[in-house]
Amino acid sequence: MRYRTLGRTGVQVSTLVLGAMNFGAVGRTTQDEATAMVDAALEGGINLIDTADMYSQGVSEEMVGKAIAGRRDDIVLATKANSPMGDERNHRGSSRRWLITELDNSLRRLGVDHVDLYQIHRWDPTTSDEETLSALTDLQRAGKIRYFGSSTFPAYRIVQAQWAAREHHLRRYVTEQPSYSILQRGIETDVLPVTEEYGLGVLVWSPLASGWLSGAVRAGKQVTTHRSTMMPERFDPALPHNRARFDAVEQLAEVADEAGLSMVQLALGFVTAHPAVTSAIVGPRTVEHLHSALAAADTVLSDDVLDAVDAIVAPGVDLAAHEKHDTPPALLDKTLRRR
Repeated sequence: MRYRTLGRTGVQVSTLVLGAMNFGAVGRTTQDEATAMVDAALEGGINLIDTADMYSQGVSEEMVGKAIAGRRDDIVLATKANSPMGDERNHRGSSRRWLITELDNSLRRLGVDHVDLYQIHRWDPTTSDEETLSALTDLQRAGKIRYFGSSTFPAYRIVQAQWAAREHHLRRYVTEQPSYSILQRGIETDVLPVTEEYGLGVLVWSPLASGWLSGAVRAGKQVTTHRSTMMPERFDPALPHNRARFDAVEQLAEVADEAGLSMVQLALGFVTAHPAVTSAIVGPRTVEHLHSALAAADTVLSDDVLDAVDAIVAPGVDLAAHEKHDTPPALLDKTLRRR
């Protein structure tokens, strides 16, 4: 396992992160299975675990908390807030009212007195940066969080938040968690240059592109991944963007074969090769899935392989941009673009 500094924090983190989104109902994962994955991750050198309050509506945090009991100090622990936690209209978002309440809920579920990294899961257009950063600064000063970051923020919002922190003399986001893979390279255009400019740590999610780069998705074969069961439209070959992905995967498989690599090694080696990326988050559903990712932990791709990838999916190109969850609200809600 390789280790890198998380932005400018001085904290050393593994280049692979254990993501706990599948813990609980989402991945139909039991506590014993979740604990076994945490055990295997720590044994394999992973020292950062990432979860969120909304993963199985708190169950993921509870499972992580039980799995890390007795070894908290050896783990860089990250969670997130902002997504809806029930039907109550104020049990969501990035207001001071909600973040202070929900952090206490997360700490209770995790069974800890602080988290190392608290992330705003999505940009909240209804809440000012000053409101959110002020609350996070106070939580940091209270010792409940060590650092805070953003997740899936558009580049201009990352810049705006950095400006707001300076303008109002508040602490700033020190990390960003965007979607990034060989098939989704759009953040190379704007987000990654911005994170480099501000010295942010970058923890990328979905480096295997929801299973497309796992080796289990190939043209002409029935797709039977967990994701294909949950979201069959993401693998429907009748859709043009999916046909483009099938074509790209076939070409990438040839590149991997010629280089003596698995598809997982190619995928994880690619995202961790970018100088702006700190770590890649892997979200296994089974211990076997985790072991396949751990086998790729030390993969370093040659320039020839990286050039071949560029020839298949050009730098800065997203093959399915609508799946990145970072579309500006004004493009989704017509009331925001009409008087």
